[in-house]
Amino acid sequence: MSFDEFFSSLKEATGQDYPRSDVEELFNEASYLQFVREPIMRVLALSQSSPMRYISVSKRGTLIVWNSNLNNIKPLERNASHFNKRHYQRSFQGCTTDAVYMGNVHKIAVSTLTRGIHFFDVTTTIGFEQVHLFGLSHAATALCYWYDTEPFKGIFKIPFTNKPGPLQIFMPHIPKIHSEPINRILYEPHDELIITSSESPASSVVIMDVNQKRAKYIWRTEKGVKCFDFSLSLSLLVTAGVGPVVRLWNRFVTSRPTAVLHGHKTSVVDVVIHQALGKIFSYSKDAVLKIWDIPSQKCVKTFHLKFPNIQVGVTPEQGSFPLLLNLTADPVLLVTCKEYLAVFQLTESNKTKSNNRSGLYTCALYNPHLEQVITACADSTLTVWDVKTGIKRMEVRNAHGKEEVSCMTLDVHQRRLISAATNGTIKVSVWNLLNGLNLHKLETVSNTEVTGIICHHDDLLLATGWSRQIAQYSIAFSEDIYVKAELSWKSGQQHREDILAMDHCLDLGLLATGSYDGEIIIWTLALQKPITRLQRSQQGKVHPPVHRLLFLQKRAQQSHLRSGALLLSSQAGSICWWSIYGPRHNHGQFYVPDEFDESVMGLSTDQENSLLVTGDTTGSIKVWDISHYALSAGDMESAKELPPLLHYWRGHERAIVSSEVLVYESRLFVLSASVDHRACLWTCEGGCVGCFGQKQQWDLSNPDTYQSNRERTSPIKKEKEERTEDSQNPAKHDL
Repeated sequence: MSFDEFFSSLKEATGQDYPRSDVEELFNEASYLQFVREPIMRVLALSQSSPMRYISVSKRGTLIVWNSNLNNIKPLERNASHFNKRHYQRSFQGCTTDAVYMGNVHKIAVSTLTRGIHFFDVTTTIGFEQVHLFGLSHAATALCYWYDTEPFKGIFKIPFTNKPGPLQIFMPHIPKIHSEPINRILYEPHDELIITSSESPASSVVIMDVNQKRAKYIWRTEKGVKCFDFSLSLSLLVTAGVGPVVRLWNRFVTSRPTAVLHGHKTSVVDVVIHQALGKIFSYSKDAVLKIWDIPSQKCVKTFHLKFPNIQVGVTPEQGSFPLLLNLTADPVLLVTCKEYLAVFQLTESNKTKSNNRSGLYTCALYNPHLEQVITACADSTLTVWDVKTGIKRMEVRNAHGKEEVSCMTLDVHQRRLISAATNGTIKVSVWNLLNGLNLHKLETVSNTEVTGIICHHDDLLLATGWSRQIAQYSIAFSEDIYVKAELSWKSGQQHREDILAMDHCLDLGLLATGSYDGEIIIWTLALQKPITRLQRSQQGKVHPPVHRLLFLQKRAQQSHLRSGALLLSSQAGSICWWSIYGPRHNHGQFYVPDEFDESVMGLSTDQENSLLVTGDTTGSIKVWDISHYALSAGDMESAKELPPLLHYWRGHERAIVSSEVLVYESRLFVLSASVDHRACLWTCEGGCVGCFGQKQQWDLSNPDTYQSNRERTSPIKKEKEERTEDSQNPAKHDL
């Protein structure tokens, strides 16, 4: 699927439009231009202040305050009382590397080559240096700041002291990520990602989990990367290096770019994504600003900025961060060129309001009793859909406040939905699927993410996650809104790392849990204790994290098949097959995605355990024939080969987070949900029934209403109608 097709489907699924009109009206020309006596390193927007102000930080450390029109400029006085002013200025000037605005505390942080970071209070025109971090093992070359909306606690709650000067804080060593200096750093709070870039060909861009619980994504480009920008909701990484090209990458694909944009004549020094408009701004050393349309990957406007310091045949000096896109009430783009600062006023005609997390699916499941599909979004929205038509039946917004829904399950009667949230405080709630009422709120056992919920006989609910504990709740006859947790499971010391997956088998009375270090533990539900370990984490031997676990329930019901593989685990793109009994547990494994370094996040099977459906981070769905695969303990030869691949299709542009096989009127279908803002229904052969939320509904009993069949039969029907019309009007051929 191309970017153009992706944006069309995104509009259809979410109702959000990404304008493609000419960009002549996007800008008012750079009507504001100002001169600074020193090369500008960074411009900061004081977005929390009113009216809007900007602060430019020069290479020597001069701070200047500007209004929105870049006039009434005034140097920011730095309070140097209790210091020798001359010594203070000499130690600070000439060594600025980066700066960042800290909106919640109204401060700016300025990093220097002296391995320190200076914090200035900017609530007034006097920049009082309040804190000085020192002792870094290396100089900070790039800064990024994010804050939680909760009341802050930290280094700025300064105790009273008679000691003059700023508070001195020692900063410990930070582990090395790149072999070359880091030139950009960005924190993505929604997925808790740290993104860094450098001019190292071996690690040009690195996306890593801040908690180090997921695998790193590493991009390798010749001569490295000098600048980048990232959009989580578009799953888009934009990079530029030493050359004049701009590269667009899918977040989960490091091997090759999605597109390469040509047009600049000199090296690109900065790139910015305007997500609401679906545009990219790129700026090159020769002061040329280009605007690119993301869907079409075409340049729609070029500005040759006529800065006064530009001389014919001479490339002006550009700072490390020449662009600032400020999307406040009056959106602007600020551009610096050595000692000059210009601002482009963005017109409001093309502004669109969009919730980036709206429609960003995190999980989905099917309720066969009510014939409903339930989807969960990152913006904490739960939606119930009619599987027969695709019509929305019910929506619960802010199900867990602003927290992302991490996992869901149904009670044993399939009339209640249990959902859990992440992003700090855990909230586990039970919902009535007929009216959307919140029936119970379950006690949390820790302030960490819930990754798995199951419900077994007598409505006993088990929940686990990063707490490494298994909490049990009884929701059978409770009329209380608040249900307390039972911690009878002695699981606190069993897993050494966070639990990422769980599944259970009622016929065998077993529970399986898998953790980040690859360990899989089998528990007995009756005794609430572990009975075997399928993959023990040992020092010196690293196992991939267990993303999904799946019991083959039908095989477990047949005693003659219990010696074969009964449990599947998804680990770093491989499907591992495990037997519960016998001396040898591992029956082998095979790799699923077509690309290297991908993962399988969707794992499901049909009721007979004859088909296996996988969904991976490339957006691909595969249907495997496992009816004769690893059936017995001695059948090791069959497990060395791949099972027959029956069907394969690219269902989504981005990573699939959930896939499930469902039965409707004795026919098998596949449900998939992805971070590309689409939840879809497919036939097992790969025909698209439709996407939930689309305008045109389907009838699951009538294949002619499926989206793939409509597209295939429409031209045939049209040709048939034309032939009928011709037969009724023979004179038409004589015209």
